[in-house]
Amino acid sequence: MRVLGVDPGLTRCGVGVVEGVAGRPLTMLGVGVVRTPADAELGLRLVAVERGMEEWLDEYRPEVVAVERVFSQHNVSTVMGTAQASAVAMLCAARRGLPVALHTPSEVKAAVTGTGRADKAQVGSMVTRLLRLSAPPKPADAADALALAICHIWRAPAQNRLQQAVAQHASAVKGRPS
Repeated sequence: MRVLGVDPGLTRCGVGVVEGVAGRPLTMLGVGVVRTPADAELGLRLVAVERGMEEWLDEYRPEVVAVERVFSQHNVSTVMGTAQASAVAMLCAARRGLPVALHTPSEVKAAVTGTGRADKAQVGSMVTRLLRLSAPPKPADAADALALAICHIWRAPAQNRLQQAVAQHASAVKGRPS
């Protein structure tokens, strides 16, 4: 499975591509950051994020796009920019018919480090180990994007089985007489 992880942000949007399957060593194919100038007009910044996403999708051809689920923060302007960048990433994936998976920051941290309360340095350190890199990806947004991709690869098989079980249960319940 090839996954494009996206750590959404309006100034720095982390992107990373990881390939592999759960239980086997994973391979990093690419990592980087789509940047936009903080003083540029919002519409132009969103277009720049879109162009960056399209370039990554064109170059790496992922099967799935894993995006960090936006959660409420104290700074409304920060969460708005994050949500807008997240929406652009999801739109680019949907336009190509690619599935989008959303993972919370604590899910990603728990998957990669074993604890949902890990700090950025711990996430970067574990991403470095898991992908057998010589140094942690910089900035932290890039490491976080790789962590999202790793999380999805590891969680997808269990999530798929759960979705199938729920669908089978719903189908069985629907077929029962009232």
